[in-house]
Amino acid sequence: MKLRVGFFGAEPWTEGMRKELEDKLHIKAMDIYGLTEMSGPGVGGECEYQDGTHLWEDMYYPEIINPDTLEPCEPGEFGELVFTSLTKEAMPILRYRTRDLTRLIYEPCKCGRTAVRMDRILGRSDDMMIIRGVNVFPSQIETCLTEFPAFTPQYFITVDRKNNEDTFDLDVELRTEYFSPNPSKQMPFIKPLYDRIVSMVGIKPNIHIKEPGSIQRSIGKAKHVNDKRVFKN
Repeated sequence: MKLRVGFFGAEPWTEGMRKELEDKLHIKAMDIYGLTEMSGPGVGGECEYQDGTHLWEDMYYPEIINPDTLEPCEPGEFGELVFTSLTKEAMPILRYRTRDLTRLIYEPCKCGRTAVRMDRILGRSDDMMIIRGVNVFPSQIETCLTEFPAFTPQYFITVDRKNNEDTFDLDVELRTEYFSPNPSKQMPFIKPLYDRIVSMVGIKPNIHIKEPGSIQRSIGKAKHVNDKRVFKN
């Protein structure tokens, strides 16, 4: 029997990653959402239109709050997703902070369902970095990488502070067929990626090309950032 649909969750993933999964596996890649604290997977899922994750409002009451003030956001505004369980009896949850940053879509979906939908997750409130006064999410880097076929989606960010200024170093991998240890042959790939990151994020990275497969793969929650500033006064 031919596989036609795949359901992917656990970690936030970009539209670029969705396209790569669909192109390589020849399936329709659907997003699902769940939390152990709510009951595991199944808090929400996409329909065939892939236009937001339908949340099951008969079991969970979702809200969006400002992660700094904890005040409710206006409808359609991005903020932190919180849940209240409506049917759990042994361990009810009240306004549980997920740390996931998204927004709620209240317009009915083209599939006919009227339950509220959750937009794609931008990142986590505790993953956000402020570099040179700019808010930066690791997912933005992944989005940029998936726009360039020569790069793998693997990356690692190192943030430090030197001479009273934040540094932003980005390790990335070229696919085997594009890789060369010669720096002059790397520049044609680095410059477009550099320009795209500056355009999306607003700050200039120091990009380092690594050998294919050299960036450590994570088991479980992916680790993409080493912020050395937290250890310094």
